[in-house]
Amino acid sequence: MIGLELDEHHVLAVDVDEQGRVVARARIDAAGDLGAAAASALEQVRTAAAASSHPVGIAAANPDSPVITAAVAQLSQRSSGSFNGHGAILSGTAAAVAEAWIGAARGVKDVVFFAVSQHATGGVIRDGVAVTSARGRANSVAWLSLNPVEREDYRKTGCLEAEVSAPGIVRRLIWRIKAGDRSRVQEDVKDDLTAITMDLVLEAARSGDGVSISVLRDTAKYLGMAAANLVVVADPEMVVLGGIMASASDLFLEPVKTEISRRLPKSIMDALRIEVASLGADAASMGAARLAAAARQ
Repeated sequence: MIGLELDEHHVLAVDVDEQGRVVARARIDAAGDLGAAAASALEQVRTAAAASSHPVGIAAANPDSPVITAAVAQLSQRSSGSFNGHGAILSGTAAAVAEAWIGAARGVKDVVFFAVSQHATGGVIRDGVAVTSARGRANSVAWLSLNPVEREDYRKTGCLEAEVSAPGIVRRLIWRIKAGDRSRVQEDVKDDLTAITMDLVLEAARSGDGVSISVLRDTAKYLGMAAANLVVVADPEMVVLGGIMASASDLFLEPVKTEISRRLPKSIMDALRIEVASLGADAASMGAARLAAAARQ
């Protein structure tokens, strides 16, 4: 089975066997033509895995983006009849499926998945089945409203994503610098604020940079609030935290757990397991593959 995750800037494709082992993988930068990049990635994994007839599933953090919908349509036209061409599912839903299949939540029937990297994504598994709702857009966590202030970027990407995604973290650090705070990150980029990346903020926080630590502390508060909201809606056995909460767990895991516990009653916290995701960047494409295979049966 084959799964692709489409981002505005790149495509990740995997071929996965029935045991969840990745047989082939391809990552291709979009270079201005996401549809062509997706077709190329699909062809690469098909060739490497001799998988021309395998079902294909697609995931995306924002399936309704014009860039994504155009790429899906282009991919459907270029691909053979094995393509499950009914649009992309949410990356968070696909990642939740993968983590419940062979990842941190293996064998758990009721799961909330929540991750942040370039985007904020989430998914819910209830009684072993992915929750998608009427239009397949349940768990669009980027749009969780956690700040009563109205801002233009909230209306474009959603409140949560604007605050906690990689671009949001960088933007908040830049705001602090422009407000007069001095950060080590400025020295790293020689005062070229456009060169700041999330990785630089994480590294600076680890080295004791006070401004970066403060920005990440605020980020953890938003993340914990969002996770708590998901828990009270879904009432899961387990919350799986992915993206930077897993890859930078030394900075985020305990502060996020603390914030979750501050927002939830003890009865809910005592019954809740919190784990970090185990499948990394492959999770959404693996879950998309799994869902495509299930739809074909």
